[in-house]
Amino acid sequence: MSFEGKIALVTGASRGIGRAIALEFARRGAHIAFNYLRNHKAAAETQSEIEALGVRCLKIRAHLGDTEKIRDLFTGIQKEFGRLDILVNNAATGVQRSAAELEEKHWDWTMGVNAKAPWLCSIEASRLMPDGGHIVNLTSEGSRRVLPYYFSVGTSKAALEAVTRYLAIEFAEKNIAVNAVSGGYVETGALDHFPTKDQMFESGRDTPVGRMVTVEDIAGVVAFLCTDAASMIRGQVIVVDGGVTLKAE
Repeated sequence: MSFEGKIALVTGASRGIGRAIALEFARRGAHIAFNYLRNHKAAAETQSEIEALGVRCLKIRAHLGDTEKIRDLFTGIQKEFGRLDILVNNAATGVQRSAAELEEKHWDWTMGVNAKAPWLCSIEASRLMPDGGHIVNLTSEGSRRVLPYYFSVGTSKAALEAVTRYLAIEFAEKNIAVNAVSGGYVETGALDHFPTKDQMFESGRDTPVGRMVTVEDIAGVVAFLCTDAASMIRGQVIVVDGGVTLKAE
């Protein structure tokens, strides 16, 4: 389906899964907005790739752990585009420690970006969607399965999935569809921060289809959820893991 003329905000889209999602929408004709935090070079390169596809692209430096910066992000989008059709809450962070080793500041940081920010971004986005729209949250299987050193991220993603369900009901009267996509192990730079990186890669490749999930796999499902064909999918978590979680341990 074409998204020609649509406006899509993909948070944290300068690299990894977010970048693939932004490019997927851009290839289908959507104008793109995204935020970034520190990596100016990656953000500039992503913006150039998007604009090379013949669409407009707005990049804004904004830390989603800061409520004022979230407001500034949406003010910038309103000034540039006047509205929003699609929000993809992709940006995420975390501290890879066990529950006993985690500090309170780590908990607050992770929950702030991974759960609180998508809630606040969704509220701001809904104000720019007078004719309806789509919101897709990026979660992970660590919300339901216990993974090593994943305590802060896993619990934040569980909260994000609850946010998805509640907003799907609250926003239904505004014709805003809210869903989530949960990816399996995807080969991005994010895995470099895990002490169990090698085991994660091994598990990720051991899918029934014989390959690892790619960023393009995730992007395609996110795009589908923003089409009319998916209009009756509401508040669901769509798992894109190649079937790996279906197998008994």
